[in-house]
Amino acid sequence: MKYPKVWKMAATETQLMLSVGLIERDVNGDTLWVWCYPSVGTELREVLLSKCYLTKDSLDLHTFVFGQFCRTWYYITTVEVQEPTALNKVTHFSIVVTAKDFNPEKYAALSRILCRMYVKYGSPVKMMEAYITVLIKGICQSDENGSFLIKDYDARKAFLAGSLKDVVSQFGMETIILYTALMLKKRIVVHHPRIEALLEFTRVLPALTWHRKDWSILHPYVHLAEVELEDLKKSPGYIAGFVDPEVSNRPDLFDVYVNLPDSIITVSQSAKEVMAMGKLHKDIGHVIVQSAEDPDRTDSQVIKDISVKTKEILSNLAALAGECEDSKVSLEALKRHHFPSATENFLFHLAAAEQLLRI
Repeated sequence: MKYPKVWKMAATETQLMLSVGLIERDVNGDTLWVWCYPSVGTELREVLLSKCYLTKDSLDLHTFVFGQFCRTWYYITTVEVQEPTALNKVTHFSIVVTAKDFNPEKYAALSRILCRMYVKYGSPVKMMEAYITVLIKGICQSDENGSFLIKDYDARKAFLAGSLKDVVSQFGMETIILYTALMLKKRIVVHHPRIEALLEFTRVLPALTWHRKDWSILHPYVHLAEVELEDLKKSPGYIAGFVDPEVSNRPDLFDVYVNLPDSIITVSQSAKEVMAMGKLHKDIGHVIVQSAEDPDRTDSQVIKDISVKTKEILSNLAALAGECEDSKVSLEALKRHHFPSATENFLFHLAAAEQLLRI
């Protein structure tokens, strides 16, 4: 049987979707995981319950949050049931979509449609039908609930959705600390009490190392729960967002700590040597600030400017590696070039991060 071309394309896109689930809070204040398709593991289910805010006594409603746990992305849309509906015993509910890819806009759009369906019909059956239609065809159309087309949401759009200019506007030359930490695959922890601010800020940071296009390092919404911290520690380098201020007392979790409300970046004692700054860092910092402060340059142009500078550094590093046997950089080879100590230190650790270092 031949499938239409649009269906084939949808198949590769939709293979990224893993599950859809439903959490409800009833009139007695009890919160329950009531339904999912096809399935969600017990551990992930517990984590998702803690993320949806419906389990808290004082309801602080957050309409859309997202994060990553055990290499699975989750997207949670929460709704307060207001007008008389078929859901007469339910006060709030959350739709939880899990997937392999980072794409908040895509899954927020799909979840909005699923939410409207649930409010209208009061049964997960219609939601499951819509979800399966998206799985098969990559499209979900309905006059009253809106339409969703999976091909409208490519990964690159998601990567470019935040504003790097806003980050530089807040931190100026200190953005070079974030850039250096990301280049060297270090651990960055960001704190803000408001989850929306945390998600908006952290999602942009991987764009500072655009050559990798690696958003798997992003863990934008982490609780200080052992199961989540164990998962986080599996990554050698990461960007982790916390609403709990207590994380500042956990130096075992970070090399760089960002206090977002006060605009303060701190390098931990143990990372000070690796993160030592010199003339090279100053030059990169100027490129970042100059580009970001130019009102005529868009966010994607700023990312490109930084990426050009990064490629220049990586080309120089590759040339150094080319001079060495087995095309791997050694400390001795770096020393022969008599770089300033901060530059030598940075290139040595960058070679390790880029797997160009002779061990």
